[in-house]
Amino acid sequence: MEVRLLYFDGCPNWRETDQRLRDALALAGLDLRPVCVSVTTPEEAERLRFRGSPSVLIDGVDPFADEAAPVGLSCRVFRTPDGLRGAPTVDQLFEALGQHS
Repeated sequence: MEVRLLYFDGCPNWRETDQRLRDALALAGLDLRPVCVSVTTPEEAERLRFRGSPSVLIDGVDPFADEAAPVGLSCRVFRTPDGLRGAPTVDQLFEALGQHS
């Protein structure tokens, strides 16, 4: 399994997502570290189909993707049990990891 965290510099939520992702991986018993990828240009965002920062890819699939969301260097929000937030919860990430194992 490959886990990537795509972000852009200045994103206020990517480090929190990184920590939650690491917690979810540990909870799942997976000895993996996410590969953090900085997206720096609009062209790179287009090539990666980057729908905002932070984006989690599990084996190339974004489990939180909204196909209607624009591609580009923008902040992203996630629907959580506590409303819209800048990072998915550990439980949401754990569930997404389970769907791809």
